[in-house]
Amino acid sequence: MTRLKAIAALIACLGFVAAGPAAAEVDAEKVYKFYCAQCHGLEGKGDGPNVYKDFPVSPRNFTNAAEMDKLSDADMRNVIRDGGPSVSKSPMMPPWGKTISDEEVDALVGHLRKLCACEGKKG
Repeated sequence: MTRLKAIAALIACLGFVAAGPAAAEVDAEKVYKFYCAQCHGLEGKGDGPNVYKDFPVSPRNFTNAAEMDKLSDADMRNVIRDGGPSVSKSPMMPPWGKTISDEEVDALVGHLRKLCACEGKKG
């Protein structure tokens, strides 16, 4: 009976460990800084440290509300997951769909909406 209790306790602990990171709230700013800021800049102005004078494209300025309002949240999710070429944009925007989770993608979209202080187009 003691062995059965030990196994049950181990299973319960493993369940908590497995649920821990998934249940934790995503730190959108941390994800943004790690994956996006190199090109888009810490403040989202498209002026990250990887952008140089002869950079082949200008990374999107997320603080430009007029431009960001043209994008729906679904548009942004698609670009984050599938990269620039998926929406006829630059291949300099890599696909992150196999690197970051859906929760992180959703958190990034929310963070980008904060940077632009806009809601975007519906649909």
